[in-house]
Amino acid sequence: MLRTLSTALALVCPLAAADLILHNGRIVTADARFTIAEAISIEKGRIVQVGSNAAVLKDRTASTQVVDLKGRMVLPGLIDAHVHALGAGLSEFKRKLPPLNSIADIQTFIRERARTTPAGEWIVVPRTLPPRLKEQRFPTKTDLDVVTTHPVAFDGSYVWGANTMALKLSGITRDTPNPPGGEVVKGPDGEPNGILRNAAKLLKGVPRETAYSDEEKAEALETMLTIYAAAGLTGIGDRAVTEEDVAVYRRLHAAKRLPVRSVLTWRIDASRDVEAVVREIRERPWTTNQGDDWLKFGSFKVTLDGGQSVGTAYQRMPYGEYGRHLYGQTNPDARGTLFVEPKKLTAIFSAARAKGWQLTSHVQGGAAIDILLDVFEALDKEKPIRETRSHVMHGSFMSAEAVERMKRMGVIADVQAGWLHLDVPALEKVFGYRTMRYFFPLQSYVKAGIVMAGGSDHMIGHDKDKAVNPFNPFFNMWMAITRRTTEGKVIYPEEKINREQALRMYTNGAAYLQFNEKKAGSLEPGKYADLVMIDRDFLTCPEEEIRAIQPLATMVEGKLRYGKW
Repeated sequence: MLRTLSTALALVCPLAAADLILHNGRIVTADARFTIAEAISIEKGRIVQVGSNAAVLKDRTASTQVVDLKGRMVLPGLIDAHVHALGAGLSEFKRKLPPLNSIADIQTFIRERARTTPAGEWIVVPRTLPPRLKEQRFPTKTDLDVVTTHPVAFDGSYVWGANTMALKLSGITRDTPNPPGGEVVKGPDGEPNGILRNAAKLLKGVPRETAYSDEEKAEALETMLTIYAAAGLTGIGDRAVTEEDVAVYRRLHAAKRLPVRSVLTWRIDASRDVEAVVREIRERPWTTNQGDDWLKFGSFKVTLDGGQSVGTAYQRMPYGEYGRHLYGQTNPDARGTLFVEPKKLTAIFSAARAKGWQLTSHVQGGAAIDILLDVFEALDKEKPIRETRSHVMHGSFMSAEAVERMKRMGVIADVQAGWLHLDVPALEKVFGYRTMRYFFPLQSYVKAGIVMAGGSDHMIGHDKDKAVNPFNPFFNMWMAITRRTTEGKVIYPEEKINREQALRMYTNGAAYLQFNEKKAGSLEPGKYADLVMIDRDFLTCPEEEIRAIQPLATMVEGKLRYGKW
């Protein structure tokens, strides 16, 4: 319920001056009562007072900058709790990526790269997700054979593709044995059709990463974080960092070049012997909340299963016949891939919790979610897990039982509502409409009192609306509110949430997940002046316009990071 402040009702820190006052606007505080105020005053990067114009203007001194908002809306700074900022920054560091929305687009990309790439050198198609292609299928070697002078690799995340020349250079034939947990997919003729399911390591010589200097990495990351600020974000969670990534963040932080607050998730390589993994956890000095309000560690992460986008998420049910078309599946009974056995995951998480870590795991398939919650329950019996704010990362294919288990343990949900728009049209053909009932069941989370942190899983590209995945927070909130797919279909409307609830995902919820709720996530006295001014009223504009909202100014700790008043 909205509450508008009058002169007599103000949130105030008394006897304070102000560097900056914003007045004559609609200030959405996102506090416990979802108060709407007229003005806000800021001193040394923190909020002094939020209230009526008359009350807040009393903080004005001769040196105070006073800005008339002219009725425009100000929101708390938005937090995307799930991005991959460095990789995304590097993805267009040297050249802009074209849209890859169809196999025809991919073929055009290959031809154009062939013109500037010396013959015999690899062409790698940037990460593209088959459910979002016009054809809704994984490209085969025939699709990638548009050039015969270059080996071509297609990055489909957990599944890769290769053209005929790439297969030949790598020595991949009909007799090549499948690697553990992987498959060299064969066509009707028994020959490899170019699809390598969890078998990309068989490709020889393919450049997985372009070499960049430390300063180039820092520049790319700074660029990406600056673009996030332009999208209205004042904080992010980078959800899979390595030691090298941490060094890049620290380089920017030391130089005071971080445009937005950044919370890092350490993803460990859990494929090794459990003893080696546990030893690394204990020996690393890192743990949750180590750092400061601009840069710190958040979660400890293990990748438990694959991805729904390529048919490797570990599901409760088989992928079926449409999985053959969409993913190149050869076994209609396949249920995906589990990377870490439950007993091993329990041992790893136990060591991480003992070190003080908040725990999470990439889980997309329903069976993987169930295993993660089994492990959480085992740990919960030893010591309540609620206080660690551990969470389900993605959790695409939920169930009523899984939601109830999360509620009981106080487990948080890290959600990507945009996938409802982009992926459900294909996934519904794989699993049927009934299975989509608990695909990001946002209203079920709300009713269960489960904290939701909004995120995008942005990986590639600099365009907030066209990237993989789109990181425009207003698009993602719009999708949480409408649940409307690319085909215009509303997927289980009973799981819609309202505008206040959607905003809280990107403010209160994300701040809570990051242990920052006392300093950010709402506009209240004493908290950091992290806020965004937008071009229309988020709460009252036509529903379809929500996704079109544009930030006009983004402020972090009292300093403009984008735009102007």
